[in-house]
Amino acid sequence: MNEDILVRQEGPVLNLTLNRPEAGNGVTDEMAARLAGLLLGAAETSRLVVLRGAGDDFCTGRASGRPPMGATEALQRRRATEVIFDCYGAFRKTPIPIVSLVQGRALGFGCSIAALCDITIATDNARFQIPEMSHRIMPTMVMSSLVDRLSRKAISHLVYTSAVIGPERALAFGIVGDVVESAQAESALAAVVKSILDAPAPATEGVKEYLRSAMNMDVQGAVDFARNVHATINSSSEMKKS
Repeated sequence: MNEDILVRQEGPVLNLTLNRPEAGNGVTDEMAARLAGLLLGAAETSRLVVLRGAGDDFCTGRASGRPPMGATEALQRRRATEVIFDCYGAFRKTPIPIVSLVQGRALGFGCSIAALCDITIATDNARFQIPEMSHRIMPTMVMSSLVDRLSRKAISHLVYTSAVIGPERALAFGIVGDVVESAQAESALAAVVKSILDAPAPATEGVKEYLRSAMNMDVQGAVDFARNVHATINSSSEMKKS
């Protein structure tokens, strides 16, 4: 039986592949919980994580769809969705960089995790969408994953219109950081991985720590935090290795 998430350790790189290609790599709650656990434990064995989807699509959203309807109380609904919020949180909390390669469709949850990765490469056939409103689902769950990644205008447009956008617009919106031809995707990914591994580990982790916190600080706080991180990381013996 195939694993829903393929895990392959390649030296200091943890490769994770969403592996339900027949279902567009739709993610079940069990997969979301496992993905969060893998990300939170990744730094024990790895310097970075590479995330991708098997087959034609990156991830077409949650396999379970909308929360159960009926007389469910608010607290029950909140508890039922914690697995998704926890998964989003794992992308932010993981101390090492997460790099994703996005091909085909990245919808809903798929769009969210593409945006949450530290570096996201999209192929020229990638398509992104936040379809919740068109399905009569309140979209604040997915919006919470984008609030520190995209501008207010970009989030509003994606959420209110449910528009499908291509990779160039996703680049302008801040969902991805680079767009490449499909034939060049693997070489582009390899170049990013090499750049990260060529840098000292304290620096790559320090950059993620800084970006995780500084963006929510006032300017002076971000500058002071930069002073402290700069002094701490650059005093590491690993920064002096040739």
